[in-house]
Amino acid sequence: MEYRFSNKVSGLKPSAIREIFKSLTDPSIIAFAAGNPAAESFPTEDIKKIADKIFSDSSLATEALQYSVTEGKTHFRDQVAARLKDKFSIGRENDETIITTGGQQGLDLACKVLCNEGDVVICENPSFIGALNAYRSYGTRLVGVDLEEDGISLEGLENVLKKEKNAKLLYIIPTFQNPTGKTTSLEKRKAVYRLCRKYGVVILEDNPYGELRFAGEDVPPIKSFDEEGIVIYSGSFSKILSAGMRIGFVCAPQEIVQKMVVCKQTNDVHSNIFFQMVCSQYIDNYDLDAHIAEVRKLYGRKCGLMIDAMEKYFDDSITFTRPEGGIFVWAAMPEGYDSAALAREALKRKVAIVPGSTFNPDSNKPSNGFRLNYSTPTDAQITEGIRILSEVMRDFMK
Repeated sequence: MEYRFSNKVSGLKPSAIREIFKSLTDPSIIAFAAGNPAAESFPTEDIKKIADKIFSDSSLATEALQYSVTEGKTHFRDQVAARLKDKFSIGRENDETIITTGGQQGLDLACKVLCNEGDVVICENPSFIGALNAYRSYGTRLVGVDLEEDGISLEGLENVLKKEKNAKLLYIIPTFQNPTGKTTSLEKRKAVYRLCRKYGVVILEDNPYGELRFAGEDVPPIKSFDEEGIVIYSGSFSKILSAGMRIGFVCAPQEIVQKMVVCKQTNDVHSNIFFQMVCSQYIDNYDLDAHIAEVRKLYGRKCGLMIDAMEKYFDDSITFTRPEGGIFVWAAMPEGYDSAALAREALKRKVAIVPGSTFNPDSNKPSNGFRLNYSTPTDAQITEGIRILSEVMRDFMK
């Protein structure tokens, strides 16, 4: 039978990162391509104790295994909202918090409730492939704005806002951006907010890495100065507690959250209740901030190891970012080289990287850049993998 797929999905391509994941089952591969948190960052014993407590109490066990409310468990939502308020000054009188299935669902729901087919979603160039594919699936048109060292180009953003009259959403990752690791300055964050307020465009602020700062000074989230209710804030426990739990959250104006709830009901009914309970009890009974502090130390050391190896082995013509947090470094060959071809050559030498074209709003546009992850590989793999990659690039660029 010949299947006729919907217009929404017929042009979609598989995520290059997910496809690369299939090759990572080979233990000999050095995986710079993943976006996984470090296995040693999981508080495994604490989570085991919490799970044992839940399943040793019949009422808690029933609660964990039963249907629940779409918005998320009330106590857990209150905990998340209080933490956002106390630590990040996020949440105004008209804001509401919803628990999502990972940060990804929040990004998807924002587009689903605000954008029609043909509407424009503005995003950084490059940007997170998971969000880009979600927006493509809704028939929106992606318009990228180039990143500068301190964040999105304000001139480029205003030009797009002036030109694109049906722009509905600006998707932005201001802190330790995926894929580049760059952080948008406070001045630019405020300027972005003013521009979007002026042109009537909602900001979707994605911040899965914000608590992973291991150097420099914290920069307030855009949502922290949102007095007009134009910012949707998406966060996650994936990088600070466990990615496999798939527990995220959104803080946004009530009217937007209420529509998200309706859409979520048709999607997955509610996020995993057992893992909501695990996260909630971890916050109640353990020191989440102390745990995050240890994760920061771990990533600071691993990032430093990767940067040191790049400085030692990479040719002077290769540029790369020096992130102050998060889990990614962005590197680039000189203009004119295609990192997709480089990635294929590197994989032959058992090193997996993600080519920059994967993150382009225009998926047909080649890129000389590529993303490297330092949270997943071991220390020895980081050093050896960068050495091998430097050899691959020297041969490739000849």
